[in-house]
Amino acid sequence: MTGTDDAVADDDALYVLTAVLLTPAQFPSVLGDDYPEACAALGLEPYAEGYGLVMGQDGDGARWTVVVDDVSLVAVAIASWDCGMEYDLSPDDRSVVCALPGWPLAVAVAAPGVPAPHDPGPDPGVEGEPLAPLSPPDTDTWGPAQRRLGADAIASQWAVWREQVDDEDTDSGTAPGGEDGAEGGGDGRPDASRAEKGDGADASATGGGHPGVRRALAEADAYRTSPPPPGRVRSSFAPGDARMIRADGPGWSMVARTDDIAFLLLDEVPGEIMTVKRGTALPELLTALDAMAVRPS
Repeated sequence: MTGTDDAVADDDALYVLTAVLLTPAQFPSVLGDDYPEACAALGLEPYAEGYGLVMGQDGDGARWTVVVDDVSLVAVAIASWDCGMEYDLSPDDRSVVCALPGWPLAVAVAAPGVPAPHDPGPDPGVEGEPLAPLSPPDTDTWGPAQRRLGADAIASQWAVWREQVDDEDTDSGTAPGGEDGAEGGGDGRPDASRAEKGDGADASATGGGHPGVRRALAEADAYRTSPPPPGRVRSSFAPGDARMIRADGPGWSMVARTDDIAFLLLDEVPGEIMTVKRGTALPELLTALDAMAVRPS
């Protein structure tokens, strides 16, 4: 493997463009509601130690995803890139689990000096049915993948979304990347022009009047007695002594801070965000979810 600064293409080299972690605590949510589901999307066994996914192009420009078991190495590379530092991600051949054609996520860059990114053709030297190239999940229309991406966006911009909520009411707003395409106004803030006043009920107890909210909260609460698959509930750092909770279930995604409210996105309500007030029940639920959640090491 090599970085993208090499000017001469080597047919056997992989020109690394980006990498992501695939672990119970940190995985691309767009691939599934939990870690085993994300692994299944790539045909991988959900090993507890996790994987690193290294995406790049070969000398012909073909897209490849190399799966490695050296998670620490990939984590260091990602951290370095996030800090604006150069890092030559070159996993040892012994750490390579498999090489999968295609990319499971959208990659906006390409390697210099090689043809444009394209799916590799079948290898004539390999017997049996060739693997279908990986491709990013469809997020052009509202569905589970876009719902999870919306929840991720809220988690990463919590303060901006929290400002849209009137503490006295239970409101709904347009989700990031909702079906109307609203990503935000000219000032970079989400467009809440579609917000509608709720019934003012304590959503932590009543579900804000929407049956999907009540169902999602009930299913999240059931995780206390029936633990969900790894990665279904994740906990990460938040300012102060709080934690950011990301939880998913069949048809719903939750984003919450343990010291604040929760946001819910539902498959059955395209592009809308449901807010869940703290009340008396939500704090206890979030504490329980945090206790069972997997955390980045």
